[in-house]
Parts: sequence; C-alpha cells; structure tokens
Amino acid sequence: MTLRPQQAMSRSHRIAIICGATVGSVAFVAIVVSMLLWWRHRRNQQIFFDVNATDQYDPEVCLGHLKKYTFKELRASTNNFNSKNILGEGGYGIVYKGFLRDGSIVAVKRLKDYNAVGGEVQFQTEVEVISLAVHRNLLRLIGFCTTECERLLVYPYMPNGSVASQLREHINGKPALDWSRRKMIALGTARGLLYLHEQCDPKIIHRDVKASNVLLDEYFEAIVGDFGLAKLLDHQETHVTTAVRGTVGHIAPEYLSTGQSSEKTDVFGFGVLLVELITGQKALDFGRLANQKGGVLDLVKKLHQEKQLNMMVDKDLGSNYDRVELEEMVQVALLCTQYYPSHRPRMSEVIRMLEGDGLAEKWEASQNVDTPKSVSSELLPLKFTDFAGADESSVGLEAMELSGPR
Repeated sequence: MTLRPQQAMSRSHRIAIICGATVGSVAFVAIVVSMLLWWRHRRNQQIFFDVNATDQYDPEVCLGHLKKYTFKELRASTNNFNSKNILGEGGYGIVYKGFLRDGSIVAVKRLKDYNAVGGEVQFQTEVEVISLAVHRNLLRLIGFCTTECERLLVYPYMPNGSVASQLREHINGKPALDWSRRKMIALGTARGLLYLHEQCDPKIIHRDVKASNVLLDEYFEAIVGDFGLAKLLDHQETHVTTAVRGTVGHIAPEYLSTGQSSEKTDVFGFGVLLVELITGQKALDFGRLANQKGGVLDLVKKLHQEKQLNMMVDKDLGSNYDRVELEEMVQVALLCTQYYPSHRPRMSEVIRMLEGDGLAEKWEASQNVDTPKSVSSELLPLKFTDFAGADESSVGLEAMELSGPR
C-alpha cells in the first residue's frame, strides 16, 4: 500500500521523536551515573577538611569514620590529664583514660614529639593512613585532635590493658594469661603484623613490637597498638634520619646499626615478644635473673640445645603448658631473631609455623646457616649487660646519618 506524503511525514516524525527521547533518556542516565561516581570519589577524597581547633564542643565534626575532637573536650574527659588517669607511658607519649560526654570510655594518647610531626596537613595525612589499617587484631583509631602545640590520638579503651601488665596478674590464684591464651596472643599479634606488612596499602612497619604495645580486649584477644606512630613522628626538615625509635631489648641489630627498618625489623621484635610470653618477663629481666653473660637469645639457644626449655617457662604456669607447643614457640622465636634479616621468616610464614605447618623444614634449614660467633655474641639490642640501668620504655637512639630517608 502506498502511503500518502502526509502519512509518511507523520510516521517519520513519530520515529524521530521516539529516537530522540531514547537518546535523551540514555544521556540523562549517563549524566546521573557520572555525577554519582564523581560525588562518591569526592567523598572518599575529602576525608579531611579544615576545622579550626577551637574550644567549642561540636559533635557534628566528623572526618570520614574519624572524629576531630577539640582539645577542650579531651582535656575535660581526662580531668585535665590527671596523673590518676594514666594508662601507660612510652616513647611516643602518655596514654590517659578518658570519659566522653556520650558516656563512652576512650584511651587518649598525648604525643610527646608534636614538633616532629610537621604541619597540621601532614599530621592529618599520616593520621588518615593509620586510620585506614582496619583489622580485628589492630587497635582502631577513632579520632584525633591537633592544635598549634598539641597532637592527640583517640582510641577505644581496652579493658584488660596490655600483655605486659597481664603477664604478672592473677585471677583466683591462677595466672591471668594461661598457656592457651599466650598461644592465642602470639597468633593474634602475628595476624595483625601480617596485615600491616602484606595486606595494608601502603604497608606499615611497626618498629616497636613488644608486650606493652599488644593490648587485650574484653575477650583477651590480642590487639596491636602504636603502629604507624614511628613514621608519624619521623618527619624532619631534611632527608637525613637522626633517631632510631624502639625499645631496648627489642631493636633488631640492623636497625640499631643503620637506622633502616623493614618488615624483618618487626619480625625480630615479634621473636622477642614470644620469649616474653614464654618466660612471663621482660626480655632483659629474664637474662639478668639467669645471670647469663651473653645475650638473652644466647641463653634461649643454650636452653634449647640442652633440652632444658622448662627452665625458661614462666614459673606461674607451673606444669600447665604444652611441651610440644613450647618447643615449637621457642624455635619460631629463634628463627625470627636470626641476625641477618634475609634469614628471618615473613609474618605469613610465622603464622603457618605457629599453627604447626612447615616449622620442621624451616628449622632444619636454619641449622645449616652459619652465623659467625663474633656476630651472634654481639646482638647489641639484647645484651642486657650494656643496659644495666636502662628500663624497657621506648627510646630514641642516635643513629648514623643515612644517604636517604628511612
């Protein structure tokens, strides 16, 4: 059938309208999707924005999942930083128990070296990096405060304190940390460090792994704290690193001598932590009490070789420990504290070995590695004779100048 000119034109007009409407709808949807993606990108990018550090309480000031507290609010929560509210003190600062207006209990860390942190923008950038490390075995950062002369970090309050404090505690006449809990603490700490080293982007080197930096929640689950603070406080005006941050008795030899840290620096500290979990004492104290002339690790090696591991077990445990697991934990500790960083396992390997996978092979291979006696007897960070009057608090040790940043 032949269409009249008017009919053909009308049909073409309708088709054009339909096509135009379709194209317009597609374009509209594309614009809406683009705007949503742009808004989401901007929201993720603008975690931080400029907020004046006034003394006015503003509960609406939130930076992503972080909150920026005012100094007045945190000062009031700690009763003007009353010494009675001190939870702990280390090289990075003093931690206070705080009671916020909403009834929640927090831990407020008042950083010591706020001048080394750099400007407010730099501080907020580093705080953002720390806050992005989220894992069940890592202490979650919930907020911060920055003024011209103060830098404070706010964390959840851990009701059971630190591993260091609980090692000497008793519940109904029994040690608060029995053998099974110590084993779980070792695994939890290892998992937290594994996340920092291999699953966090950018990766974070802790640089001060020790019993007092491993906290315990209400279920005695290990929560690694103070990670990222070494880097946060290491911003200098030049590219030269001037200080080694760590704790006497826990500093890896290569870090002490060169100032260069790596994942293997943390592995070394973890090995020392295992010794503390086994003995129930600070590493340096264990060596002093044993009246050993060499280093603490030399003593551990000697007891292992002589099959007298029971001599290093915390006396509070009595005979309530697994002897097979004890030997495994000692072997892992010795593997982690080998002098050369390249000989130490990664944290992923440490976890597998603590779970009973691959330890025998790794241990046998380590016995074929020759370490000069002059080296093994000079493990400076673990020679308690050199630190007879020192305590275990974190310290900044002067190191040689490096050719580049750490």
